[in-house]
Order: sequence, then structure tokens, then C-alpha cells
Amino acid sequence: MSALLQVEGLNKHFGGLHAVRDVSFSLQRGSITGVLGPNGAGKTTMFNLLSGFIRPDSGTVLFDGSPLVGLAPHQIVNCGVARTFQLARPFAGMTVLENVEVACLARRVRHSGAPRARAAALLDQVGLGSQADNEVDVLPYGDLRRLEIARALATRPSLLLLDEPFAGLGAGEVGPLADLIRALHKSEGLTILLIEHKLREFMQLVHEIIAMDFGEIIAVGSAAEIVRHPRVIEAYLGADDPVLELG
Repeated sequence: MSALLQVEGLNKHFGGLHAVRDVSFSLQRGSITGVLGPNGAGKTTMFNLLSGFIRPDSGTVLFDGSPLVGLAPHQIVNCGVARTFQLARPFAGMTVLENVEVACLARRVRHSGAPRARAAALLDQVGLGSQADNEVDVLPYGDLRRLEIARALATRPSLLLLDEPFAGLGAGEVGPLADLIRALHKSEGLTILLIEHKLREFMQLVHEIIAMDFGEIIAVGSAAEIVRHPRVIEAYLGADDPVLELG
């Protein structure tokens, strides 16, 4: 099976900082892949490169065989790549339904149906149907995370990039959101790439992990392999620690 996303030799400098360093990897269709690394490892910068918010200094990104480098974010969305952000960014002053309805218009998809009806269906899918007519400004943070996912799904992506979906959530909110991500992966046939710092939930959710440190990939493997990888342990805990705990 051919890879849905292929990244080769991706590099980005910010002045003297080499934020992403010769990053290469591929994502198989239908996989859930996690990006692991301490703060400053280059994870979100890599997401910004993949989604067109910043341009790489060098390297190639192929999505379903077509190049993404040089495209604007809205053009990448139209290719079938959607993302969420570390900080929820709803359209203030609008209802929850209107937030998703606007996202439904962001990608031209033939036979996509009425935007309002599709937005309502997506809100039901992510568990926010009862909040549709509420102002987005009053949503609790956990629901804002669900809204971010609904807005990303509104563009009908094949690849979904989730940037710390569990950030800011209470202990009782993380499990249900992880279950939602699993359900969407199965029902929508999504390929998912996600960044997360809540290690226990992260390890249970992903099929494969890409570990980064100082802008470069230091290991790729299963959860069991990654938590015992010497370079990953050193990046998180220091060279003398025998194994990385899951949380």
C-alpha cells in the first residue's frame, strides 16, 4: 500500500535555530501516528510546515502523490489535509453551529450537501449537538476541543493533524475524547497524525510513534519500543533513567 503522506529532508531555520532538521517519514493510509518529544523538539513547527502556515527552507512533502510545499493553508485544506491547534481558535461572536457551518464552506466538495445540515450532523457526531445554538464564547474548554475537531472534519479531510488534543483537559475528559478520536478514525477512514504530552493516553491511542528532539527524528517505532529507546529516555529524563514511564 502506498503512503498517503511522504516527507523527505524537511528543514526550517529561524535565524540561528535549526527548528526542523532533515525530517523524513511516511504515513500509511488509515494509520494513527503520534509525534512525541519534549517542549522545543520541533513538533508544532513540523505541523506548521505540513499545513502551509510556514514554508520550509528545503525538503519535499507529498500528499497522495502531489506536492504540498509552496501551497497556502487553504489550498492544502482543499487537497484533503486538516488540522487543529494547541489553542482552540473559534470564531468569536458566532454560535457553535455557525462555527462549523463556516468550516463546511472552506472546501469545495461535490455533493457535500447543505452546509447547515452537515454542520449539525458533525456536532452530533462529536457530542455537541445540544450546544449548537449556544454562543461559542460560553463553551467550556473540553467542548472547544471537540468543536475544533468538528471544524476540521467539516473540510472532509483524508489526513487529520491533531496538535495536543488533550491539552488543558481534566482527567475525566481525556478518556472520552480519546474514544471519540478512535471512533472517528474508524468511521471516517481517517489517517491521523497527532502531537500529545499526556503520555499514557497517547501511547494507548497511536499505532506508531515518531520521536523528535532538537528538531530531528531520533526514533520511530511502537509504543513499547519507543519507551525503551535510549535516545528517547535521554531526551525526556536523562541518560541514567532505565525506562520512560507512561504517565
